[in-house]
Parts: sequence; C-alpha cells; structure tokens
Amino acid sequence: MKTTIILAHPWHGSFNKAIFDTVITKLEEQKKEYQVIDLNKDNFDPVLREEDLALYSKGETTDKQVIQYQKMLKETNELVFIFPIWWYDVPAILKGFIDKVMLKNFSYVETKTGLEGQLINITSSKVITTSEAPTWYIKFFKGNSIQKVFINATLKGVGIKNVKWLNSPYTTSGKKEKRKSFLKEVALHF
Repeated sequence: MKTTIILAHPWHGSFNKAIFDTVITKLEEQKKEYQVIDLNKDNFDPVLREEDLALYSKGETTDKQVIQYQKMLKETNELVFIFPIWWYDVPAILKGFIDKVMLKNFSYVETKTGLEGQLINITSSKVITTSEAPTWYIKFFKGNSIQKVFINATLKGVGIKNVKWLNSPYTTSGKKEKRKSFLKEVALHF
C-alpha cells in the first residue's frame, strides 16, 4: 500500500506546488512509497461527457485515465489532496475528478439507507488547501464547503474517514514567513 497525492493546481510556481514538494520530501525521508495524480499536468478532462453519462449508472466509463486513477486509488492507504479554495469550493478539475472517478461499484454501492463507501483501504487522508480568505471565515460564514461537503459528505460517502484538513489563509497577500510556517506545519503531519 502507498500514499497517493492528488494535486489540483495548474501552476507549478504556486504555493500549492511548494506544499506538494514538502509532502514529497517528507515521504521520501521516511522511505514511504507514493504515487502522484497531478490533474493538470496529466491533462485530465474533468467534463462528464454524454458517452460516460450513458454508462454512469452502471459504474462504467470510456475514459482510460479514469480506469488508471481507480487502479491507483485501490493501491492507496493514505490519500493527500492539495488544492486552492476557489469561490469557497474545490477547483472544477477536482470536482470533475470526483464525478468521473468515484463511480458506483468502485467507490460506493447503493443501499436502502444510502451510500456505502468502498474505498475502506484508504485509512487516512489529508486535505491541504490554500485560500485568500481566513480559515475561520470559510468555516463559519461561507457554509464550509470543504469540511461539510467535501470531507464529511463526499469523502465519507466513498468510505474515506480519518481526514485531517489544513488550510493556509491569506496565501497570496500574506507574509512569506506565514507561508514558511505553514510548510513546517504540513511537514509535521507526515
């Protein structure tokens, strides 16, 4: 089993990439096996097209990349998401990843009482985000789409529990020292 890192930021000069590099460094120091899903670098197409929607209720896809990502997730025991919070939510490419990859009979089955998550091999997860808004504002005034929707509903719905969320507020406008401090905090979680 290994750690899978999902990076959902298009610019490799971003602070998200610095977070990614910090995570990789820590995993390599600990000699942990890892694999990377860099959605933008992989040219992942997040659009759920008609041909895929026709197969959606069967839990099938025509997208070979989706099949590869599913294989990677089955080999995963720790999952790390790294992404910016845009418009108080996940980036579109990450939403598309969820829509296309987390298919029925792969990541969940339907029961009489709701979804039963199938990705129970993933025993821990970290969601590491960046934002311009302060974390308290995202949590208390904007409906907290990261904790309440992405973590408590989406990830839990596919069987991923034990999720830790770290957010770097004021990422663009804040001081360099705050960003350095956040990278040290990220390193402590690995």
